[in-house]
Amino acid sequence: MKEISLHILDIAQNSITAGAAHLELRLEEESSGRLTLTVTDDGKGMSPELLARVLDPFSTTRTTRKMGLGLPLLRLAAEQTGGSLAIESTEGVGTKVTAVFDTTHIDCPPAGDLGSTVSLLVQGAPELALRYVRRTPRGEFVLDTRDLRAELGEGVSLAEPEVALWVQDYVREQEAEISPK
Repeated sequence: MKEISLHILDIAQNSITAGAAHLELRLEEESSGRLTLTVTDDGKGMSPELLARVLDPFSTTRTTRKMGLGLPLLRLAAEQTGGSLAIESTEGVGTKVTAVFDTTHIDCPPAGDLGSTVSLLVQGAPELALRYVRRTPRGEFVLDTRDLRAELGEGVSLAEPEVALWVQDYVREQEAEISPK
């Protein structure tokens, strides 16, 4: 995967598959060039046995293919920049994945189209309580689907194309406001 946004989609899909009702995506960039991606869910979590082998590319819980490359590729992308990957998980509680990147490193992947990523997650899992937090040295913004639902009222689904387009545009505008110049 060539962009951090694609890694976010992969991890979020794992969270949704694991039955998460709440998902928080945090992308925090420091002036030093350190970029931390944190994905936290309240899905079914992983057993200690699965957690011990989850970074093995030949280990997967999927029945449609024999390999699970998402987390191993994320670890590789982070470590190629001098960063790291950590996974915490408790069965019945949820999972937290933290990837740290050095954005000053030549091998650091770009953030990608975060507006499209968040929009796709909102539209694809409209029942999910999704919270996206983006922080840079220039500021911070938060998009929370619980707030969005409250604003739209009961009659409007987050799966509506107009809502998805609004989310995409909103995230893109906010990203532009706080991105390093």
